[in-house]
Amino acid sequence: MTTVVGVRFRKVGRVYYFDPGKHDLRKGTEVIADTQRGLEFGECVMTRREVEDEKIVPPLRKIIRIATPEDMETLRKNEQKEEQAAGIFLKKIGEHGLQMKLVTVEYTFDSSKIVFFFTADGRVDFRDLVRDLAQVFRTRIELRQVGVRDEAKLLGGLGVCGRPFCCASFLDEFQPVSIKMAKEQSLSLNPTKISGTCGRLMCCLKYEQDAYEDLLANTPRADSVVRTPQGKGTVTGVSLLRGQLSVRLDAAPDMPVKTFHKSEVTVLKGAAKQGRADAESEGGDALL
Repeated sequence: MTTVVGVRFRKVGRVYYFDPGKHDLRKGTEVIADTQRGLEFGECVMTRREVEDEKIVPPLRKIIRIATPEDMETLRKNEQKEEQAAGIFLKKIGEHGLQMKLVTVEYTFDSSKIVFFFTADGRVDFRDLVRDLAQVFRTRIELRQVGVRDEAKLLGGLGVCGRPFCCASFLDEFQPVSIKMAKEQSLSLNPTKISGTCGRLMCCLKYEQDAYEDLLANTPRADSVVRTPQGKGTVTGVSLLRGQLSVRLDAAPDMPVKTFHKSEVTVLKGAAKQGRADAESEGGDALL
């Protein structure tokens, strides 16, 4: 077991383990840490604790110090330099005629390197651009091409639900999202309704999937034969989130369907296997 603290360097970035040394770090403490990129400014988001050695990627680097007012001033100056660097970068890509879109600029804390994040439709030969930028800034230059999901995470914004992007609010890492998840959650397969601002499937499909899988495993499928307080019938529709079943009673096949909670019925015969149940969402059951 090794004693570590967790530090995050971006608002919604990965949490990295560091050796706290003799520093008494509380959650929210701003620190200067030794990283692969040099000294970096970060925030302690996980207090001192013991973790298994297998979870640590060697070498375990150290917390150098708790951030001082001078460090905060350095951070502020770096933010100003990032704005200036962005303007120069845009000018240079125009001069070189490169089809690139600047997303953001990031200075390392010690100004030993500048990282330009950009998007492009394909591969871009930016070797001449890097040499040109190095002559201007007199420091190490890194150009990093990112995808549309990373662009949304870096820039932030509001999703179709009216809330800030999940990726820019609390999701540390992107998880694979599939169209199968949308089917199992009874969502419209219209791409415009299940895609985020980035144009990819919404991240919320993934982190709500476990709840839907549990509901599907414990809810009768459509076409199941069930016993209800009013007699035997066939399930014609399912509202997963409400746990309600629409049942057509055998004793009154021509009458409107009855609604029962799943806890009130007993399955007598399950529906034919169809992978997952094609549950019919009702009213507010659709994800936003």
